[in-house]
Amino acid sequence: MAETEGKFDFAIDRGGTFTDVFARLPDGRERVLKLLSRDPQNYKDAPTEGIRRVLEEETGRLFPRDQPVDTSLIGWIRMGTTVATNALLEREGERTALLVTKGFKDLLHIGTQARPKLFDLEVAVPEVLYEEVIEADERVVLRQDGCQLPRKDTKRIVTGSTGDSLEVWRELDLERVEKDLRGVLSRGITSLAVLLLHSYTWSDHEKAVGALARSLGFTQVSLSSEVMPMVRAVPRGYTVCADAYLTPKIRQYLKGFTSGFKGGLKDVDVLFMQSDGGLTPMEQFCGSRAILSGPAGGVVGYAITSYSQLEKKPVIGFDMGGTSTDVSRYAGQYEHVFEATTAGVTLQAPQLDINTVAAGGGSRLFFRSGMFVVGPESAGAHPGPACYRKGGPLTVTDANLALGRLLPSFFPKIFGPGENEPLSLEETMKHFHHLTQEINLFLSSSQSQVSANGANHPHNSMLPNSQSEMSVEEVAMGFIRVANEAMCRPIRALTQAKGHDTSQHVLACFGGAGGQHACAIARALGMKTVFIHKYSGVLSAYGLALADVVEEVQEPCSLQYEQHCFSELDRRVEQLSKRCHDTLCTRGFTSQITTEVFLHLRYEGTDCALMVTAAGYPSNAQSCRAGDFHSAFTKRYLKEFGFTIPDRPIVVDDIRVRGCGKSGIKSVHKTKMESGQAKPVTMTKCYFEDGYLDTSVYLWEELPCGHSIQGPAIIIDKNSTILVEPCCEARLTEGGDVCMTVGSDPHCALGTELNTVQLSIFSHRFMSIAEQMGRVLQRTSISTNIKERLDFSCAVFGPDGGLVSNAPHIPVHLGAMQETVQYQIRSLGNKLKEGDVILSNHPCAGGSHLPDLTVITPVFRKGVSGPVFFVASRGHHADIGGITPGSMPPHSTSLQQEGAVFISFKLVTGGVFQEEAVTEALMAPAQYPDCSGTRNLHDNLSDLRAQVAANQRGSQLVGELIDGYGLAVVQAYMGYIQSNAELAVRDMLRDFARRRRQQTGSLEVESEDFMDDGTPIRLRVQINEEQGSAVFDFTGTGTEVWGNCNAPRAITLSALIYCLRCMVGQDIPLNQGCLAPIKVIIPPGSILQPSQNAAVVGGNVLTSQRVVDVIFRAFEVCAASQGCMNNISFGSERIGYYETVAGGAGAGPGWNGRSGVHSHMTNTRITDPEILEKRYPVILEQFSLRPSSGGEGKYCGGDGVIRKLLFRNKVVLSVLTERRSTCPYGLGGGEDGAAGLNLLNRADGRVLNLGAKTSVSLQPGDMFCLYTPGGGGFGGKEETNSKPQAKRRRLNETFLERGSVFEYRMAQEGV
Repeated sequence: MAETEGKFDFAIDRGGTFTDVFARLPDGRERVLKLLSRDPQNYKDAPTEGIRRVLEEETGRLFPRDQPVDTSLIGWIRMGTTVATNALLEREGERTALLVTKGFKDLLHIGTQARPKLFDLEVAVPEVLYEEVIEADERVVLRQDGCQLPRKDTKRIVTGSTGDSLEVWRELDLERVEKDLRGVLSRGITSLAVLLLHSYTWSDHEKAVGALARSLGFTQVSLSSEVMPMVRAVPRGYTVCADAYLTPKIRQYLKGFTSGFKGGLKDVDVLFMQSDGGLTPMEQFCGSRAILSGPAGGVVGYAITSYSQLEKKPVIGFDMGGTSTDVSRYAGQYEHVFEATTAGVTLQAPQLDINTVAAGGGSRLFFRSGMFVVGPESAGAHPGPACYRKGGPLTVTDANLALGRLLPSFFPKIFGPGENEPLSLEETMKHFHHLTQEINLFLSSSQSQVSANGANHPHNSMLPNSQSEMSVEEVAMGFIRVANEAMCRPIRALTQAKGHDTSQHVLACFGGAGGQHACAIARALGMKTVFIHKYSGVLSAYGLALADVVEEVQEPCSLQYEQHCFSELDRRVEQLSKRCHDTLCTRGFTSQITTEVFLHLRYEGTDCALMVTAAGYPSNAQSCRAGDFHSAFTKRYLKEFGFTIPDRPIVVDDIRVRGCGKSGIKSVHKTKMESGQAKPVTMTKCYFEDGYLDTSVYLWEELPCGHSIQGPAIIIDKNSTILVEPCCEARLTEGGDVCMTVGSDPHCALGTELNTVQLSIFSHRFMSIAEQMGRVLQRTSISTNIKERLDFSCAVFGPDGGLVSNAPHIPVHLGAMQETVQYQIRSLGNKLKEGDVILSNHPCAGGSHLPDLTVITPVFRKGVSGPVFFVASRGHHADIGGITPGSMPPHSTSLQQEGAVFISFKLVTGGVFQEEAVTEALMAPAQYPDCSGTRNLHDNLSDLRAQVAANQRGSQLVGELIDGYGLAVVQAYMGYIQSNAELAVRDMLRDFARRRRQQTGSLEVESEDFMDDGTPIRLRVQINEEQGSAVFDFTGTGTEVWGNCNAPRAITLSALIYCLRCMVGQDIPLNQGCLAPIKVIIPPGSILQPSQNAAVVGGNVLTSQRVVDVIFRAFEVCAASQGCMNNISFGSERIGYYETVAGGAGAGPGWNGRSGVHSHMTNTRITDPEILEKRYPVILEQFSLRPSSGGEGKYCGGDGVIRKLLFRNKVVLSVLTERRSTCPYGLGGGEDGAAGLNLLNRADGRVLNLGAKTSVSLQPGDMFCLYTPGGGGFGGKEETNSKPQAKRRRLNETFLERGSVFEYRMAQEGV
């Protein structure tokens, strides 16, 4: 299908800044072209202009711009476009309405209820894509065996596409829907998204709404059951909204595009690239499948050109552009994800796993609190980098120019206001001189501070001590190295997450900016080979020419992967395969069709589903006809997670068939074999680690094939610049591509004195160690809490137990583990030996609450007597005994009732895991009245082993770092990173003190707030402006309480670090340095430092929030958020469920509080309504915002939520909540938010107020109604007459990151 003899074929990638054109000419030659995507003075549409230019130049005929292009010479056109992505980023899609099941009008506003940025008090969340919501009076629920709900009437029973039975509780009220739809149409909205609960399996109600809407005149109707029939209402809802919002924009673009050609391209085969890496006909191209249309071409391009079927060496794709860098992996098969977030919208659709990080050529350079910082802010296309002559800031591109790695004489003269000037080295150097002065000033002032205060000052040992002034080149080089390290982190994460060795990959580099960084990045990751295709500058366009036409079909399923289900599974696979085949036949394919079957499989009772292909696993007598999916699944599960669950049934969640029509061109271009040496066109001076070196400059097109070029050298092409670094070698392959061999860096010794560049790099390295520990823990653990909810964190500590780095940032763990490690150092001292691992969870030893088990491993070094570092991991275990399942009792009064206790327990001694002793300790709570030992010993032991394994990995990585740099250097930089955080906190305190002194003349602030039982929490803060230090004094706080709201000291410190980080307002290393300027006074015997056996489970989840409220009130940062986590759990002998529920966020100076979101010390995601109803004996009657619960003010507090749970069977319900009698405070004249309310509607009609904390037995038909608190308002109402306009942010700057690595981090921070 790709062969069109005697015609011109075009593959075009229309990016945000440039449009790339690859053309195959009638005589077989190939041409590439790059032009601006927007140039309204010269042309209307860049792809059309590209085609016009090629036709005109190659035929010698005139193709006037103002006339439609003659298509008689065009064979096919393939396009990738960022139209959909840009419409999503800029929020410029079609006006859309959402129709949703009654009771759920705010479901997509609440979403997962987690906030995207942990320390952003404004809680900036992208707005929903719809303008209006219609609630449809209809309800369908899944039938459950053993459901005991009293039947009042017989319900209609229907069967879904998954085979599940459902009951129609309320038939669709079409009359009412019609009235509402007409109202929406009358307001000019013609695009409709439809989301009804459980429509993924039974779609009749959605189809009825769709038919009605189309008959009324809606021009775009998207049904969630058609766009993506997968379980989980929230991502399916986002996907259908994106489809309704973006598809009309795509149609509009296509209409404009085709109008530029004669006959509207009727006789030309026009295909568009979808997010999954397959092409689709223009008329099938839709919004939900278009988001990665641009970058997908690049992945196909490098996959086909860089991966060798013989060597089978996996490839990392590295596409560095202007604002961001895309990283992906290919090992013979495309790696897809089926749910990913772009511009804050989570889409459920097959997408290539392309990981976008906010570091590109246009990423801005900053020097903050003694640290080099690159991005995430970008200079964009306008004004662009400083060297573009449009008044832009310093960027990575400027750093490369300053070092001589970009040569202005080889760039076109398209810069400056008139777009007719060369790149400006002068402008770049002017900015760098200014920044270098600022850095040197900082270094000398730090130096003089050390001298003035004397070497014995407690914090000065950590301050920079002897770095001489930096040159402009050293500063520019520093930023390049920091940028490279920032790009290495996601590559490590992407490979190691799935158990692959990063160093065993080839780096395939493309995109305009990547060639300057490829050698350094490959070297940092241990890779030996870099491959740069001859069309690397336009690889996304070339990839389109190589791609195949793809047709995908998918449907949900509820079968087990068992012998008795195979016949049904085979029937459904055959049906879907036939659909794929028939569709591709109608598109002109005959013999070149292949289909591949995928099953979305998971172990029963887990959420870790893998989309599995049986490629390489042929069918046998024990498998279905499509292949041996059992072997394929268990082998991949073992690779990714380190174990399998042999006795557990495997469930098929979805069946997917991917049909391919082979249509890609074959690239047969060979370079002429030439003898002789490559001749440089010029010599230049380039700056490297050893200073300026003579560097040869070659033109790519003049290089002879097979000849080697030794670094340092620069290879220049029309669209890219490649830097061959010293100790590297480049050669031209016979295909005309550049292959580089990366040599090891002759290691330059680093001293213990502070080097500000190395400070940033070590900061990344220490964080990377904690992140890699987390990946091992997640892969090797077995419990839902750790493996799927990611409720854990890992950390690295210095020899004094001071925190160095911690990942992820779970607020309630911040700084708390440090107390645990330091307690062990004090109590065990020199009894710690190599091969020992300590287990601890007791509040007196830095524990938060008992289910959080901390495993600590000392790191020893030959020739050093004590530990040189410590690594630790803290994980939330679902049960460790006590009076209630889940070990979080709402009414415990002593620590023993909350589960097993460990203070300094040796979990591993001399390398031997102490299984018998730890089992005995976990079962010990059974000796107390009404208590049980752990109810899940197997998971406890497995997860503890996983924690030991994670620590082992951390210990190994710390050892490698010491091997590379030496112990003295690594420990010195550990200290520098801690003092960097200290510096940022001191700056913030000085700044606050200065403002406070000017306003009030006082440097003392105080505040108090109350728990629901009347216990006060009081705080007085005294600030020393000169030192930038403060005393936080909680004297006057109420005594220890009889219940479980007592908060161990570690909780207060976590809350304090969280508040300090929010107030600093920028990324800083979160470590012990944050608390160095702070003295904390907590009265012993108070609720914040209770006695040794006090119950504490509520302190962790409730009192921690009140501590945050009190600190923010003292500093007048913002009004109170809901101040509660709303802990709800229910269970029986068979099941157990736990959730925390969102509320309103507090308003602040310049922003309204967000409604229906988690705040401060928690960020847990909530279970999707369809999953909740599928797995538990409960029906979610309502989940929406609670109107008017946010406090009024100049800026209004966010509203809480209403959540109503109807129970189908007998259960015990436990609630552990706060802010039921006290209200979240308003600030600066703003009103308080509404208090929460817990109601129980009995099946017999009685309504009971349950109070804040209780456990109650429920009968079938009882309904629990939760009303969560709102946030406080900020500023007096009289100051404004209307609500403030939300600030319009450029989402492509604020919500740029995407991909599986980003999703994993979001999931970790959503704990």
